[in-house]
Formats: sequence, C-alpha cells, structure tokens
Amino acid sequence: MNIILLGPPGAGKGTQASRLETTRGMVQLSTGDMLRAARKADTPLGAQVAAVMDSGALVSDEIVSALIDDKLGTLSPDQGTIFDGYPRTAAQAESLDAILAQHGRKLDTVIELDVNEDALVERIVGRYTCAKCSAGYHDHFKQPAVAGVCDVCGSTEFKRRPDDNEETVRTRMAEYRAKTLPILPLYEARGIVAKVDGMADIDDVSAQIAGVLDR
Repeated sequence: MNIILLGPPGAGKGTQASRLETTRGMVQLSTGDMLRAARKADTPLGAQVAAVMDSGALVSDEIVSALIDDKLGTLSPDQGTIFDGYPRTAAQAESLDAILAQHGRKLDTVIELDVNEDALVERIVGRYTCAKCSAGYHDHFKQPAVAGVCDVCGSTEFKRRPDDNEETVRTRMAEYRAKTLPILPLYEARGIVAKVDGMADIDDVSAQIAGVLDR
C-alpha cells in the first residue's frame, strides 16, 4: 500500500508515519530526510543536492523525483510507503504517479489530517523539549510534574525550536493552503481521499488512520 499523509506543518504527519513504520512495516519517504541523507552521501546525486542547498536555492522537482525513484528502487515490492512532504504541487503529484508506475506501484490512499489553524498554532508555539534528553513538554498541555525539572532525566535546562513562533507557523500554513491544498481535488476525483481529525489525541488519530487503511 502506498499512501500520502497530507496536512500543514505541525499536524502530526511525522508522528503518524513513524507509528505506521512500527505497526505495519511501511517505509516513510520524507523529502526532508532524503535530502539531508543525500547531501551526506558520496554520490553524484548527493553532490548535486549539496550544491543546490548550499547555494540557498530550492531543490528542483527533478532532483526530488530522482531521490524518490532511487529510494523506491531499494524497497521490496511488498513494502508499503508513506509520502510525507511530497507531493506539494500539482506537478509533483503527476511526477509521483509516473514514478510509482515505473516501480509497479500505484497510490492507494491520501489521508488528510484536518486541523484547526488557531488551535494548531497554540499547539506548536507552546511546545518545548528537555535540552538534555529531548523529552517533550508544552506550556499548556504537558508541564513537568515538578516545575522546571524534566520528568525523565531531572535536567533543569529546556529549549524551543527557533521557528516555533506564531508568525513563522502562520506563514508556513498560508504556504500550505496556497500551494499544497490545491492538489486535493486531483485525488478527490479518484475517490482516494480520507479525512481524519488531526486535532484529536495522538492515539485516536492513529486509530482513525488504521480504520482507513483496513477498509
């Protein structure tokens, strides 16, 4: 089974993809992870990726498609895939169809994590982690049992991601609405889109996704 997890930054796509890897043996194909891995690799494609990223330019659709093509070539035919962060545009959606076909695969389901933007902003902006063990916390939803002390390792040092601020989050969401959401009608026309409540508890979201995949 080959699926796309669709949703704005912070909707929980990475978390759910990791769970599917564990529970179903699927493989997450995250363009961000693949680009970072390619940059470190001693290959012609890796050198090309590094040059583009070092220049500050956007990595082209051709390069991303080549990375996905390469990765799919390393998988067994029965391994399911989860696309996270790709496709982002209609052109990329067309490319993905072609790449999958080359490997004897097809796209089975697009799962949209439906979220409330204001609530999602609150969820992202309020999160922070232990600087020592990376245990996760939140200003409103998950404070340490003892204020200022990590529940896991006892550290008193915490950190926040620099881009976890409201202005950056809303900018990324606006970009998602403008560039990525327009691909939904392409998949809705095929009848392969399923919507789940991305604002629900993590376990509940996982159960909703499992229900979609088990249909």
